[in-house]
Amino acid sequence: MASAPPATAHLGRSLGLWAIVGLGLGYMTPMTVFDTFGIVSGETDAVVPLAYIVALVAMVFTAISYGRMTRVFPSAGSAYTYASEVIHPNIGFLVGWSSLLDYLLLPMVNAVIARIYFESFFPDSPSWYFVLGYVAIITALNAWSIKGTSNINGILVVFQVVLIAVFVVLAWVSINNGLGQGTIFTLEPLYHEGVQMGAVIAGATVVCFSFIGFDAITMYSEEAKTPSTVPKAIVLALMIGGAIFFLGAWFAQAAFPTLDGFEVTDDTLPELALKVGGQLFKILFVSAALAAMVASSLSSHASVSRMIYVMARNGTGRIPRFLSYIHPKFLTPLHAVLIVGAVSLLAVRFTLEFVSAMINFGALIAFTVVNLTVLLYYAVRLKKRNTLTEIVTNIVLPIIGMCLTAVLWINLHFDALLYGAIWFVVGLILLVYVTRGLRRPLTMKIEEETLAEEGTPIPHIEHPQHHIIHHEGGDH
Repeated sequence: MASAPPATAHLGRSLGLWAIVGLGLGYMTPMTVFDTFGIVSGETDAVVPLAYIVALVAMVFTAISYGRMTRVFPSAGSAYTYASEVIHPNIGFLVGWSSLLDYLLLPMVNAVIARIYFESFFPDSPSWYFVLGYVAIITALNAWSIKGTSNINGILVVFQVVLIAVFVVLAWVSINNGLGQGTIFTLEPLYHEGVQMGAVIAGATVVCFSFIGFDAITMYSEEAKTPSTVPKAIVLALMIGGAIFFLGAWFAQAAFPTLDGFEVTDDTLPELALKVGGQLFKILFVSAALAAMVASSLSSHASVSRMIYVMARNGTGRIPRFLSYIHPKFLTPLHAVLIVGAVSLLAVRFTLEFVSAMINFGALIAFTVVNLTVLLYYAVRLKKRNTLTEIVTNIVLPIIGMCLTAVLWINLHFDALLYGAIWFVVGLILLVYVTRGLRRPLTMKIEEETLAEEGTPIPHIEHPQHHIIHHEGGDH
C-alpha cells in the first residue's frame, strides 16, 4: 500500500473526566433498559433488575482489566494496543480487526434506526435523503471537534437521565396509587417463587450488551487531559450506567410485574411511558429515545474513528497510512472520521435485523483478550505473583473476567458468531498476505512522546521476532 507522510498534528487533550464519562454513557444508551424491558422480563420471569445486577457483576471484572491496561498503555487503541504490545502485533491486528466489525457497525445501526423512524413519519419520502443528511451531520460534528462532540453528547445524555428520573417519579406515584406491586419496598422484582437462575443468566446475557460502551472510553486515552482520567472514567461510566439501568428496571418491574396489557413486548418503551405518564410523557420519552440514538451515533462514530486512526498510525501495512491524518486545526482524525461516515451510509440498504446480528462478536474478542493481557503482562512478564494480593489481582480477577465472558460467548447469537467468524477469516487472510505468509511479522509502536505521563515513559515491549520497517517520511 502506498504510504503518505505521517501527520505532524496530534490529537488534542481537551476531554475532562465527565466529558469522557458522558461519551461512555452515550455509547451505552441508558434508554435501552426500557426498550428491552419486555424481552428481558419474559426471559427472566419478571426479575429484570436481578438480570442487570448479574450483568454488572460480570462486566466489573473486565472493566477492572481495562482500567489496569490503560494505565500501562494510555493509547487510543484499546484491546488492539494491549494485545499488540503484550502478546504480538499480529495478534493485535486480528483483535483490532475483529473489534472493527462491532465498532464500524454500531454507527450504521443507529443510522438504520434513524431511517426507520423517518420512514414511519414520512412513508412516501425517499429514505436515502434522510440517511445522507443524518450521517453527514454526525460525521461533520465528529470531524469538527471532539470537545464539541462531547458537549452535544453530554446534553443528550443529561436529557435522557432527566426523563428517566421523571419516569421513576411517575412510576413511584403510580405504584403508591395501587399499580403493580402497590409498593416499591418489595423484593418481588429481585426474587419470587418460580424464578430460575438459568433464566436469570439468560436474561443477563441479553442486558450485558447494554453495558458495551465502557470499553470504548479507552479510545479517548490520547484526548484526556491526563492519562489517569481514563481508568476513573471507565469505572464511573460502568457504575453510573449500571445504577441507571437498575433503577429504571426496578421501577418498571415493580409497576408492571407481568406483561399483561402490553400490545408490543419487543419494544416496551412507548407503552411504559404511556401507562405511567400519559400521552404527553410518551412523546417526551420517545424524544429521549431519539436523543439516545443521536448520542450513541456521536460517541460510537468518535470511538471507531480513533481505533482506525491508531491502527493506521502505529501499525505497518495493515491499515492505509493516510487514515492516521490529524486535521491541524480541528485536531481530529479527519480521514478516519470520513471513512466511518461512508460506511454508515450503507444504512440505506441494510435491515436492522441483519446489521444487529453481526455485532457483539468483536466486543467479546476484545473482552477476552484484555483480561488475558492483564494475566500475561503482570503475572507472566512482570512476575507479580508472589503475594496473595498479587495472585488475586493479577491471576484470579482476570481469569474470572474471562470465565464470565465465556458465558456470553456460549449465549452469543449464531448469526453474530457466523458473521464474526467470516470477518475474522478475512482479517487473517489479509494478515497472511501483508506478512508474506507470516514470514515478515508486523510491527507496532506507541508514540511515547505524545502519550506518556510526565516523567513516565510507556513501556513499549520489543518482541524478538520484530523487524523494523521504515515508512516514507519517517520510521517506527
